[in-house]
Amino acid sequence: MAHSTAAPSFRPDLLDPWEVARLGGIEVTTRGVVEGFLAGLHRSPRRGFSVEFAEHRMYQPGDELRYVDWKILGRNDRLYVKQYEEETNLRAMVVLDASRSMAWTGDPATTLPKLDYAARLAAALSLLLLRQRDAAGLVVFDDDVRHVVPPRARMAHWHQLVAVLDGLSAGQGTAAEPALRRVMDFLRRRGLVVFISDLLMDREAALTALRFLRHRGHQVLVLHVLDPAEITLAGPVEARFEDPESRESVILRPADWADAYADTMRRVTHDWNAACRRFGIGYHQVLTSSPLGDALREALAAPRRPS
Repeated sequence: MAHSTAAPSFRPDLLDPWEVARLGGIEVTTRGVVEGFLAGLHRSPRRGFSVEFAEHRMYQPGDELRYVDWKILGRNDRLYVKQYEEETNLRAMVVLDASRSMAWTGDPATTLPKLDYAARLAAALSLLLLRQRDAAGLVVFDDDVRHVVPPRARMAHWHQLVAVLDGLSAGQGTAAEPALRRVMDFLRRRGLVVFISDLLMDREAALTALRFLRHRGHQVLVLHVLDPAEITLAGPVEARFEDPESRESVILRPADWADAYADTMRRVTHDWNAACRRFGIGYHQVLTSSPLGDALREALAAPRRPS
């Protein structure tokens, strides 16, 4: 009897991300999102990968005995283990904005904060990379670089990435340029850089760093995370609006400013898009109300190999 290869009926990658988050922690739900996403693509996984010997180091308690170099032990009566470096198809770094503005949501009862959505998107992208035997790393920043996880290609590495992403809280300001420059410490050869942010920052400084990475031959992708409530200005007859980072505020009537606000948002997103495209940088706008599977499809639509 033939076995069915149909995709499972339960597809977390197609569900509302707020509802998915209610199903469990970031590790469990992200696995479900990625499994559903891959099932939907009907792709077969790549075959294994090889490893390349890198160097020796002193044996430490807990090291596997199969990596002990017995020849050195016989010659010097000292325990050394062989360290290996994965021969991967691609080395990738996800650079995640955890500034104060990323903690915002227009409706806490129905929409994830931008940072929560972005963390799940980063976890899903990292898991997809690792499933393909690529190496994935992570840089998290606010007004300083807060976390750096070097890229590795082993599946066990994902637990380290998730531990960082699951424990994130929003910081203060935004310092994208030093975070993006830290990427160069880990991508010695051409790789992939995924920049996830609401882009409420100094555009020229961020673009300078992104252009530098592209100039070095890396494939660069910007995922512009926006809350649906940021697209249009709405609210009561009169409301107080506060900048989450500078704490500056203004009281206004949303109905009076809605058209001007919408025009400004269109201009801002258009300018980011145009600037990125001009320098060969991928750009995608991602709404926090969009299923994570849709965001993954947008992210992976662009070529992943540096040109």
